[in-house]
Amino acid sequence: MSDQSTRSRRSRKSSIDRPPKPYPEFPLGAANNGRWQKKILGKIHYFGRWGKVVDGSLTRIEGDGWKDALEIYKAQVDDLYAGRTPRTKSDALTIKELCNRFLTAKKRRLDAGEMTAQTFTECFATAKRLAAQFGGERPVDDLAAEDFEKLRAWMATQWGPTKLGNEIGRTRSIFKYGLDNGLIEKPIRFGSEFRGPSKAVMRKHRASGGERCFTAPEIKSLLEAASPQLKAMILLGINAAFGNHDCATLPPWAIDFKGGWARFPRPKTGIERRCPLWPETIEALQAATAEQPTAKGEPLFAMRCSRRGGAITRAMDKLLKKLKINGRRGLGFYTLRHTFRTIADSQRDFPAIRIVMGHADGSIDDAYLERVDDDRIRGVTDHVHAWLFAPAEGGA
Repeated sequence: MSDQSTRSRRSRKSSIDRPPKPYPEFPLGAANNGRWQKKILGKIHYFGRWGKVVDGSLTRIEGDGWKDALEIYKAQVDDLYAGRTPRTKSDALTIKELCNRFLTAKKRRLDAGEMTAQTFTECFATAKRLAAQFGGERPVDDLAAEDFEKLRAWMATQWGPTKLGNEIGRTRSIFKYGLDNGLIEKPIRFGSEFRGPSKAVMRKHRASGGERCFTAPEIKSLLEAASPQLKAMILLGINAAFGNHDCATLPPWAIDFKGGWARFPRPKTGIERRCPLWPETIEALQAATAEQPTAKGEPLFAMRCSRRGGAITRAMDKLLKKLKINGRRGLGFYTLRHTFRTIADSQRDFPAIRIVMGHADGSIDDAYLERVDDDRIRGVTDHVHAWLFAPAEGGA
């Protein structure tokens, strides 16, 4: 009796006229209940029908309904693989639409020269991650504090405190753009937890990584081992507090080889800055440009920043690894700028230091300070030069 019943059930199942996949890569399979299905994260999910019951028998519908099923699958698959409940489409503003509008506005600023390529790349990456985590088709007004709390918890597993704080700030800026431009009717409720790490956490993080400065012997060893172009850029980093992006975008007109000065507004902020160049820096710049002549309208150096981080950063990291002086956390090309500021500060001429660094004071004094004499700026750079090239060994 039992065996006959089992055979009968199997016979009925096998007699169902299930449709085949419309093409080999079709992601769904035909279930015996007349619906298209797929197993995701260990659970069966259904996406539309291929058949209906007619006179007590399951009959295939015209076209097998696979096109409609595929559309439903595409709309829900991101949410399902992320473990979220799929959201139905509506006329409400979606995460994807908000991110696209935000990036379009930033691209216009990039094209107008009001934003660096690096900043735009960071905004693009943040928007892409936001859509991936929340689901691009999810309505913005569906987000709650719990969603942002979970997002922050995920971010904290990916990055350290510094990048975590930057990522949270950029994420908030996307929603602020939506609110400021009338795309969102009311402020997003981020909750109490979606904020950057506290100042105490940041201080502890910096302390745990050690001092982010090079010693004078370390810089000398870098200069001895570097290629002509990288050597010139390292000297610009410690002499004029240039960062890697400064070097990558440095135009030929910014260097006065005869007078021995660099005059180049910071690409990041547009703040004017000037700095006397050491004889060693001038010599290295001449050697670098002789090896790699600059085409008209091109930056002084052939090494440029790419979308993924920059040739200068990679070359410096490779050199640090080769010389085995990259054991301390956070060391890189930008450490030269940190080192310049650390050594220069002992001169206590902060207005002159700010001229070299390209920093704005922001205080009332800045509104009244019209000029800083060249001799004061030279006194700062001469002090750093004496520290670096002193005969005796020293450290930052």
